[in-house]
Order: sequence, then C-alpha cells, then structure tokens
Amino acid sequence: MIFVSACLAGENCRHDGKDCSNPLIKKLKEKGKVVAVCPEVSAGLTVPRLPCEIVGEGAGEGVLSGRAQVFNNIRGNLTAELLKGAHAALAAAKKNKVQLAVLKSKSAACGVGKVFDGTFGGKLINGDGILTALLKKEGIHVICEEDFCGI
Repeated sequence: MIFVSACLAGENCRHDGKDCSNPLIKKLKEKGKVVAVCPEVSAGLTVPRLPCEIVGEGAGEGVLSGRAQVFNNIRGNLTAELLKGAHAALAAAKKNKVQLAVLKSKSAACGVGKVFDGTFGGKLINGDGILTALLKKEGIHVICEEDFCGI
C-alpha cells in the first residue's frame, strides 16, 4: 500500500473544490493499492475553502515545533486544524503500514520540498508541508507526485 494525497487520486478535495488527478495513482486506487487521505478534509475543513499557507520559520517542521503557524488568506489561523488533520492522516498511514507516501507538491499540508512562503503572492520556498514533515519524522519515505513513476 502507498499513501497518497486524495486530490491526486481524483477526489475533489482541493481548496478550490477540484482535484489534481494523477493517472497512475488513479489506476492504483482502482486496484485497491493506495490509502488516499486529504489532511485538510480530515481536519474538518470544507470544500471549497480559502487557500492556506505556512507563516513563520521552518515550514511544516516549524509548525510541528511551534515556530510557524498556518493561516488562510484572510488571516484566519488554521494551525490547530491542520495539525489535527496531519495526525489523523499519520494514523491512517500507520494503520495500513505504508512505507511510501506520494503527496501533492506546494501545499501547506502535503508539500514536498517546496511550499508557498506565507505571503499569498505565489512565491515558493524550500520546505515541506505539515503532513510531509510528520511522515518523514515517523520514518515514512515521501515523494511528490512529479517524482512518482509507479510501483
């Protein structure tokens, strides 16, 4: 089993109400080989919803350590919700004994290697999203959808 961002598996759960389907991941989902979770939906956030970005030092790792927070674009603080969603997603990954996660790039929750900088200006910075940081901390290998070429 591999763990994937639900939007990559064809679920309309992005902040804009759309998906980012990856054909390879959708095929694996149809074969029952993926655990698809959206940590933002697991946190109780609605679809659609306002976009959110990490503000502060350290991207997702900073959120886990309290050095950063997550805000939507009207400055609503969603840190507690996204931490809750990330921990729920981690529980699903552990329950299914996954060793590989394929997550959506650039997202405050799922970003791998790059996330938006917290200014809502479209600028990317180096760092991981909250779920990615948490999964890596637990020893789960994480890649972005752009680097996934199947199993």
